[in-house]
Parts: sequence; C-alpha cells; structure tokens
Amino acid sequence: MTGKPVRSRRVGRRKGLAGLVAVLALLAGCSGTQEAVAGGTEFAFVAPGGKTFITYDPPESRGTVTGISGDSLLRPGETVGLDDYPGRVVVLNLWGSWCGPCREEVPDLQFVAEQTGATVLGIDLRDDRQAATDFLRDRAVGYDSIYDNPGRTLVALSGYPRNAVPSTLVLDKRHRVAAVDLLQIRPSELIPLVQRLQSEP
Repeated sequence: MTGKPVRSRRVGRRKGLAGLVAVLALLAGCSGTQEAVAGGTEFAFVAPGGKTFITYDPPESRGTVTGISGDSLLRPGETVGLDDYPGRVVVLNLWGSWCGPCREEVPDLQFVAEQTGATVLGIDLRDDRQAATDFLRDRAVGYDSIYDNPGRTLVALSGYPRNAVPSTLVLDKRHRVAAVDLLQIRPSELIPLVQRLQSEP
C-alpha cells in the first residue's frame, strides 16, 4: 500500500470552487478575517473567505459536532453515527455516487483509513440508495455511510454549504472539527493531519 501513487488535485476545479466559496462568503456577510468557527462549543461553519482547506487550532478553538447519525448504507435497518466511535479521530466525508470526484476519492479515503487506523464515515447525499449501495459493494468499500438523501444530518453542521460535495470534515478524538476540506481529499495532506490528531491528548 505504501507505494500507491497520490492523485494530484485538479487546479481548475479548485479555482471554480474557490469562486463558489467567495460567493457564499458574500451571501453570509462574512469577511476574510472572520474565523470559520463561530463562538461557542458547538461547530458552526462560517464561509472562509475563499479558502478551500481550513484548519482549526489550537484545539480549544474547535467546535464540537453532535447529532450525526442515520440509516446505515451497508447494514439496512441499522443506524450508524458518530456516537459509535467515541474517542476516535473521524474523517466525515460528504459524497454521492452521482458525483465523479466523490467516486475518485473513495480509494484514497480507504488508503487513509488503512494507513492511520482512523474511522472514515460517509454521509451519502441526494442519492439513490440502491445505486449508492451497489457502488460501495462493487468496490469492496470497508467504511460505512449514513444514507441521507434529503441532507437532514447537515442540520448538525450549522452553516455548512449543502452543495459542497465532495467535502470532508476531520474530527479530533472529542469530535471537534479540526479541519474542513471543501474539495476532493489528498492523502498527502490528510494522513499527517490525522496522525497529529491521534497524538493529541
């Protein structure tokens, strides 16, 4: 696994999403100097002034995510959520089987999980359940996803842009948001971040 090549990020797509984030910032009345987590202990996303990869440090500045759970995509009739992974770093990935970049990053998310031991949990949005299930099973994906066609779980991510798919939130062991990536993930960025969070007390 260590010899697997890392995909390069598509610069054109990043520029396009940077423009979208800038528009979101204007709509939210935010300036580039505002913090991307509002005050308080609960996570509240604030448009980050054009940034597409945001980290939150020191740890005390991180907002906590709660209430993320829903129908398991791989285990019909069961519920899966953050509460199933206490004390673990969680890579929370928003995706859909209809989304090309989402499909491309699945092997990279599995690679990150294998290399770090972190938990990856997907949130499958605006999708057909059978198509999403078939996609995961055909590729032997080892991590589960919440099936959330209408996006109800995003209520727990206050202010988070619903059209940012794929995107990824990295939660520390207390399930506080340590980073947000508004584009397709890069293992070369994500693995060191996860390892650093795992080493935190």
